[in-house]
Amino acid sequence: MAPQRRAAPRGPESGGTAAGPDRGGRRHSSAKKSRGQQASRWRWLKAALLLSSAAIGGLLSWSYLRAEDGVTEVLAHHSESLQDKFIEIPCSEDYNSHKRFEGCTPRKCGRGVTDAVITREEAERIRRIAERGLSLGGSDGGASILDLHSGALSLGKHFVNLYRYFGDKIQDIFTEEDFALYRDVRHRIQQRIAQAFGISSASMYLTKPTFFSRINNTEAKTTHDEYWHPHVDKVTYGSFDYTSLLYLSDYTEDFGGGRFVFMDAGSNKTIEPRAGRVSFFTSGSENLHRVEKVHWGTRYAITISFTCNPDHGIGDPVLM
Repeated sequence: MAPQRRAAPRGPESGGTAAGPDRGGRRHSSAKKSRGQQASRWRWLKAALLLSSAAIGGLLSWSYLRAEDGVTEVLAHHSESLQDKFIEIPCSEDYNSHKRFEGCTPRKCGRGVTDAVITREEAERIRRIAERGLSLGGSDGGASILDLHSGALSLGKHFVNLYRYFGDKIQDIFTEEDFALYRDVRHRIQQRIAQAFGISSASMYLTKPTFFSRINNTEAKTTHDEYWHPHVDKVTYGSFDYTSLLYLSDYTEDFGGGRFVFMDAGSNKTIEPRAGRVSFFTSGSENLHRVEKVHWGTRYAITISFTCNPDHGIGDPVLM
């Protein structure tokens, strides 16, 4: 009797005793549909979570790479022509471990960049000097050196003295006009550095190494090809007090990568090379720096270094 009493209220919905099995089927079908919808929602949610995780992971990876690269400010864009830009920074203690020369040894430290000292036409002429000299040799790796002062020239995995190695052939490669332009460019850069740091240019002496560099993306074959490592000029070369670079090719037009990077605490500062652009800086660890790897093309530049110690001075190159 109990089952009959429970069935009576359901009569209007079922229409008799045959309604029981049909109602159960609908409940079963509804449950399956509900479970299917729930599974579909879970699949969608899982996909959304995976996509979100990928996006967040990508953002974190990008942020990490940016933090590792550290390039947060461009001091000089390749597309702009700068009259003068100078940033003063505190001097390191590197100079205290070397003999000081009053009126020259850095007390004011910093870094500067200018496009107003050397013209692009002069940079092109200087570049042709480098191209002709380096055509005599070149490294098997990605970085080749030509030093007109000492005669050092990259050749394969080694260096040779181009004046002795090629002898009279040098007269067919370089001219007196080439060397006169080289001396004039060096002199103007020296004067600009002296002006920026408030010293007399007469108290500065050209020092070694001063050299042309040609860099491409060829795989390094020796440690001399590994130009991209961070370094401090005063630590690497004790004679350096002031370092300058004259760029002879254009970033993004002649080559990719190869930017000059000052590695400051917390943020890096970048200079994008431009033919005729001069960057200069005091050589201590206040100006830790590196050069990015060149990804394509060829980057030409000349490093011109100065010392305050006359014992470490060198003369301008002469055509032998």
